[in-house]
Amino acid sequence: MEILSRLPVRSILRFKCVSKPWGTLISGPYFKMTHLNHAKNDQNSKKLLISQRCPETNIYSIYCLLLSSPVQPVENVQKLDFPLISRPFRCAIQGSCDGLVIICVNENIDVGRNIRLLWNPSIGESVVLPHPELPMNEGSHLGFVYDSTFGDYKILKIHTGIDSPVEILALKSGSWRIIDKHPRGIHNVISNTESLPFVNEAFHWIGFSREKYFVVSFSISNETYGEIPLPDQMLCLRRNIYIGVSVLEGMFCVHSSPYDQRNAYFKLWVLKDYGVKESWNALFILEDPCLVGTIPIYRFEDGEVLFWGLNVDFAAYSFRTSTGPFALWPRCDTVHTGIAFTGSLISPKSQI
Repeated sequence: MEILSRLPVRSILRFKCVSKPWGTLISGPYFKMTHLNHAKNDQNSKKLLISQRCPETNIYSIYCLLLSSPVQPVENVQKLDFPLISRPFRCAIQGSCDGLVIICVNENIDVGRNIRLLWNPSIGESVVLPHPELPMNEGSHLGFVYDSTFGDYKILKIHTGIDSPVEILALKSGSWRIIDKHPRGIHNVISNTESLPFVNEAFHWIGFSREKYFVVSFSISNETYGEIPLPDQMLCLRRNIYIGVSVLEGMFCVHSSPYDQRNAYFKLWVLKDYGVKESWNALFILEDPCLVGTIPIYRFEDGEVLFWGLNVDFAAYSFRTSTGPFALWPRCDTVHTGIAFTGSLISPKSQI
């Protein structure tokens, strides 16, 4: 078991056929969690899931590639089969946790017929998630995490806007419920990403109130709100700036970049001691006209960061590093999104 639990998912799935004892071992929940714990600390288990629309057919495809290094053979890119829907007209990746991914898909151009799936792209299993009580729209954003206190996966849904309702879904319960709004009412500001970052047992996003930005936190277990002050350099920023939050290698970060290309830059701060304003440190500042509306996706072992943002012509979003376009994904002439995830054996069918 110690050997098998350190292997890639693709190899483990093949080895289930070696014998009945191996098949029983690999299918057990203890083995799956042991493998997941190893995978979380293994760079070779880190992957990028990309949803991209073909400009000729307007049909989406999903690709997967390793994130062990910024420079890899292009053969590492793998095209995946879609769950349930073979040729979707829309596909958005909205969150990832423990190898499970939430995707929003639609098999026709009617946006109102979107369905959301909980999918493990490594093993090819998926289930349909229940619809929220309040409709999803372009201003809706999800957070997805495992709540270790209750031993359940949970999804948080918030909306961009003032004093918007918040909903939560515990997968074992199978139904959404509306929870209390922020106690003093705020304007939720979510820039460029549909997935809410999670760190220190809480989801985070940017709030705006009384002419000031700050970080809003929401404890997933206690279902309580909190606030984290931003660095002093960000407090004077106004609405012509993208401000967002992210998590890189377990570090809670905030970033900012302008709406236009005049004097374009990208700034990234990291919170060394969670909740302590004085512990904000500037990780780096980049000056580049291509870094417009940019968000960080992943940090490699060598410190290089993978970004996602508008290309130089404002035509579409593209992936790049601080030194230039991401070599494994050079195309930027069409709409696409991406999220980092860990390959795992966790079955979505066993969570609902």
